[in-house]
Amino acid sequence: MLDAAHAILDFIEETSFERYLQDRMLQLAVERALEIIGEAARNVSPEFRLKHPEIPWRRIIGQRNVLAHEYGSIKQDLIWEVVTAHLPDMVLRLEQMIPPESEEQEAK
Repeated sequence: MLDAAHAILDFIEETSFERYLQDRMLQLAVERALEIIGEAARNVSPEFRLKHPEIPWRRIIGQRNVLAHEYGSIKQDLIWEVVTAHLPDMVLRLEQMIPPESEEQEAK
């Protein structure tokens, strides 16, 4: 989850909403990374999710389902809001939950 979230933040760094709307490849990259985040969230155990209600698990998974199955109805303004207003906070919360050695093992 963190790897895909960091990728999105890198993709949109110094990008305006107008530029995002004009860059189809960027939109697809962000959408795909959000799908990966949603799929990873779906695979998190129910027990872990219950212990960490500060992460909006259902919303993350629901968004993944929209991206994967209802791609004709994707609203780019909502995607932009998610990645600019909500994703940075989620990254901080996830980083607090995951021990540094787990991140190193994920990178290998």
